[in-house]
Amino acid sequence: MISKLEKDKRNIYDLIEIVEALRKENGCPWDREQTHESIKKAIIEESYEVMDAIDKADEEGTVEELGDVLLQVVFHSVLGKEEGRYDLGDIIDGICNKMVYRHPHVFGNDKVENTEEVMVSWDELKKKEKNLETTTDELKAVARALPALIRAEKVQGKAKAKTVGHELDKVEDVALKVKQELEEVLDVYRSKNRAMITEEVGDLLFACVNISRFLNVDPEEALNMATDKFIRKFSYIEEKVREEGLDSKKILYEEMDGLYNQVK
Repeated sequence: MISKLEKDKRNIYDLIEIVEALRKENGCPWDREQTHESIKKAIIEESYEVMDAIDKADEEGTVEELGDVLLQVVFHSVLGKEEGRYDLGDIIDGICNKMVYRHPHVFGNDKVENTEEVMVSWDELKKKEKNLETTTDELKAVARALPALIRAEKVQGKAKAKTVGHELDKVEDVALKVKQELEEVLDVYRSKNRAMITEEVGDLLFACVNISRFLNVDPEEALNMATDKFIRKFSYIEEKVREEGLDSKKILYEEMDGLYNQVK
């Protein structure tokens, strides 16, 4: 494997030139057609692939996927430059200014004792920076484009920080709320009112996020683990069905459930 620390490697300016070449009249037809809107989801997808590579401790994959994220940043910067609105320099200048501003304990005279104080300071500075005057302003500022589980957890966490003493204080109370929301789903699920069914299912999921937050469990991680477990168990069922020459479409639910429960 070639060392990542070797000299004479291409730099950020080479990447900008490549993207600009792709966007030129004699460049790539696909790249020339792209807009901020058409590629906006790609940076999310690429970021998740970075996470996947890190989780797998895949060093080469991490380097590759980080490159894909960087490509998205550069691509948007080139589009911004073409529109005469901003370029990569503006993006870099902006993030540098933000990092200096958000770390007065490093670049200024503020003093902090621990990570918790750093986070409190960060949030206060962010509120001033974005003119967030109320708790509602803070809740609305949580990006709606985030995965729903992550957004719900962030909103609940911010609300909790401002309502100390008003939140449910026992896991049994939180679990009861989950049970109540499930009962409300069961009350409406036979109706044809899709809006009401959707609302009640949403309330149930929101309550499930709350119990995971209460137990200090990452709901995104927990759900991914459950999904992986389901895939593992489903694979076991398929293998057993093949081994026994059964018709998977005719196997009884009880038999399927029994096989499912055999796998941890």
